Amino acid sequence: MSNIDIKMTINGQEIEAKADPRTLLIHFLREDQNITGPHIGCDTSHCGACTVDIDGKSVKSCTMFVGQANGSDITTIEGIAHPDGTLHAIQEAFRQNHGLQCGFCTPGMITRAYRLLKENPTPTETEIRYGISGNLCRCTGYQNIVKSIMAASQELSLQEAAE
Repeated sequence: MSNIDIKMTINGQEIEAKADPRTLLIHFLREDQNITGPHIGCDTSHCGACTVDIDGKSVKSCTMFVGQANGSDITTIEGIAHPDGTLHAIQEAFRQNHGLQCGFCTPGMITRAYRLLKENPTPTETEIRYGISGNLCRCTGYQNIVKSIMAASQELSLQEAAE
């Protein structure tokens, strides 16, 4: 199959490229665009390390072909921080609350948590656990991940109230 023209917005930047439409999005991001935040974990869509935000939805980028993402708006862990480089509340909460250990699942976990808080700004612990259930962490036990998401929810609520 021949390459197709790809146009999409990644982390606020419009890109144009040529790619085999059957290339997995995770490989296009990492290998062609040098966006290495999303990780390749299991290649079977079970772990969620490759989670990105596409057109307002959490997607495991190992389950989507780049041709399917053509025309999309994609946010990866690199695009969640503020333009000046300061961390988003969810990233800062993970840092402050030890929501990571080895860090392998962290980009996908934070990206999923970012979307979860957009969908439900004040989730309960049960809603958080359900909301991140598609993302696996092999070393934290999830306690501090849940604590981090709860803290980010509170911080974002405070920021919104101040505006």
